[in-house]
Amino acid sequence: MSETRVPLELVNLHNDGFHLLVEVVVFGQSFHVVLDTGASKTVFDKTIIEKHMKNTELLSSELLSTGLGTSNMESHTIVLPVLQIGKFKLKNFEAAVLDLSMISQAYSNLNLPPVIGVLGGDILMPYQAIINYKKLHLKLFR
Repeated sequence: MSETRVPLELVNLHNDGFHLLVEVVVFGQSFHVVLDTGASKTVFDKTIIEKHMKNTELLSSELLSTGLGTSNMESHTIVLPVLQIGKFKLKNFEAAVLDLSMISQAYSNLNLPPVIGVLGGDILMPYQAIINYKKLHLKLFR
């Protein structure tokens, strides 16, 4: 079993808790996502994804997204040819795509780096993720 260590960035939400950010590469560009152990799926922001899509299509999803403060949010999926997390690469990864503009706006209001989405349990569970808060890294296993 091989192990990949990925650096994490701890972000202080100005006395309202903390988020861990992970750098990912999609469409050949680096972005930050929030590491979210409570998210069942990895989700990307629709607006940002549409700006970077070339020949990739968003697929409508019958699933309604819950847990983001709404039960009737329109959702889509996208199959990313490559999702890279540190040196860890996933090919043909299917992710959810939602309007995450409220999260982007909240980060902007706090003068925090922009995020493209959240890294969820569909990656954390199968790759046996271990989060080390002291050393600020994420381990993924294959």
